[in-house]
Amino acid sequence: MNVRHLAATYVIAFMSFTGVLNGQPGHSISVTVDGAPQSTLRLAYHVGAQQYVRDSLVADSEGRCSFKGADRLPPGVYMIVLPGNTFFEFLVGDDQHFDISCDIKNPGATLSFRGSEENQRFLEYQKNWKVLQEEALNLSAGLRDSSLTGKEAALLKEKLAAREKRMKEYLHQTAESNKGTLLGAIARSIIPPEPYVPILPPGTSNRDSVSKLLSYIHYKDHFFDNVDFSQPGLIRSPILGSRLEQFFRQVVIQMPDSIIREADRLLGKSAVNDDVFQYVAVWIMNRYASSEIMGHDAVVVHLADKVYLAGKAPWATKEYLAELEKRVSRLRSNLIGQKAPELLMNSFAGHYVSLYDVEADYTIVYFWEPDCGHCKVATPLLHDYYKANRSKGIEVFAVCTHHDREKWEKYIVDNGLSWINGWDPERMSRFDHFYNVDSTPLIYILDREKKIIAKRLAAEDVSSFIEAYRKYSGQ
Repeated sequence: MNVRHLAATYVIAFMSFTGVLNGQPGHSISVTVDGAPQSTLRLAYHVGAQQYVRDSLVADSEGRCSFKGADRLPPGVYMIVLPGNTFFEFLVGDDQHFDISCDIKNPGATLSFRGSEENQRFLEYQKNWKVLQEEALNLSAGLRDSSLTGKEAALLKEKLAAREKRMKEYLHQTAESNKGTLLGAIARSIIPPEPYVPILPPGTSNRDSVSKLLSYIHYKDHFFDNVDFSQPGLIRSPILGSRLEQFFRQVVIQMPDSIIREADRLLGKSAVNDDVFQYVAVWIMNRYASSEIMGHDAVVVHLADKVYLAGKAPWATKEYLAELEKRVSRLRSNLIGQKAPELLMNSFAGHYVSLYDVEADYTIVYFWEPDCGHCKVATPLLHDYYKANRSKGIEVFAVCTHHDREKWEKYIVDNGLSWINGWDPERMSRFDHFYNVDSTPLIYILDREKKIIAKRLAAEDVSSFIEAYRKYSGQ
C-alpha cells in the first residue's frame, strides 16, 4: 500500500466538515500496539483508490499513542499504518472517542475496539466477508481446472451460485441491521443490481440482440441503486470512487452525449448531500478534463456550464473558475458535431480564401509552422495523403501559425505544398481562439457541411479515420 502525505499533489478539493455531529466534541482515538514500542504510527484514510495520511505519532515505550483533535474527523474508512507499512482499517462515524488495541505480530487476528460498537460490528463483518470471499474464489479457481468432468464442473457451478447467493444475503443482512450507519451503507453499496431478463413480445426480431440491449440498459440505469448518496462517509472509503471508476470506464458508452446524460443523472442523485455532490462533480470533471479521448472535452464544457460556472461549486476558488472559463471559451466553438468556425484570410495564391467556400466531401484544417519539429514529420505525410486523395473529395485548408512570411513562402515552394495555404499573421480570424490552437501540428477534419467530425488527430491517422468514417456513413 502506498500511503500519501497530505502535502502531496491532491487534485480533489473537499469542503471542510465542521461542528459536532453527535456525542463529544472533537476526536480521540487511542491506539495500543503490543510489541511496537517507540514506533511511528500513522492515521490515514481512503479517498477512492488512494490513501492519505492525516496524522503521525511516535508510540511510547508500551506501544501507545492517542490521535486527538478539537475538530471532528470527516466520516469514512480510516487506517492505522504500522511499522513495515502493514495496516488495519476501522470506521469513523458518530463514534470518535474510542480505543484500539492489537499485537504487531498479527494485527488482524488480535484487533479489538473499546467504546465503538460500530467498529466491533465492522470487525465482525470484515472477518465474515473475508471467509465468504475466499470460499467463492476457491470455487472459481476450481472451475478453471481443465481436467474436470462435465458433472464435476456442473456441481462446482451449483456450489459457486449458492455461495454467491449467500454472500448477497449476508450483505443485505448487514445493511439492514446497520441501517443509518456507515457500515450499513458500505455493505449495501457492494450489492450488485438484480439480474434482469426482459420479456419480449412474440415476433420480436433479433431477440438475442434486443434482450442484451435491454439488459444492458437496465444494468446501467440501476448500477447505483444500492449506493447511499446521502452518506458522506462513502467519500473517504474505497467504495464510491471504485463504483464511479467502474461505471464510467466499463458501463457507460464513451460518447459525449452518453457520458453527459449519466453525469447529470449522478449529479442529481448526489445532490442530497453537499459533500457527496462535490466529490462526484469533482471526480467526473477531473476524469474528463484529463481524458485524451477525442470528444470528451464536450463533457468538460457541460460540467463547467452546469456546475462550476453556474455558481454551484462553492469549493472552487475564483482563480480556478477564471481559468476554467477561459479554457471552456476556447473549447465551445470546436466541439465534435458543431459547424467549424469560418476561416477567412489571405493566402499564398495572393487572394482571400474562405473555409466555407471549400467544396469537398472532407476538409482537413491543418495548423502548422515551418520550424516546428513535429510539423516537419506531419506535413509531408499529410501532403502525400492529400495528393493521392484530392480527386476523392479531400481538401486541405492549411493555416501557418508563424508570423515570418519569408519562411512560410520558402517552405511552401521548397516542399511543393499544393493545398490551400492560408496566411493570417495578425490572427484577424481569431483562428487560435476558435480552434484552440495551443500547439502545432493540429488537425481537424470536417464533413461536407463543415461539421467537425474529428480533431487533434495525428497525420498518420487521417487516412484510416476518413476511410472508417466513409464506411460508417455509407459513402
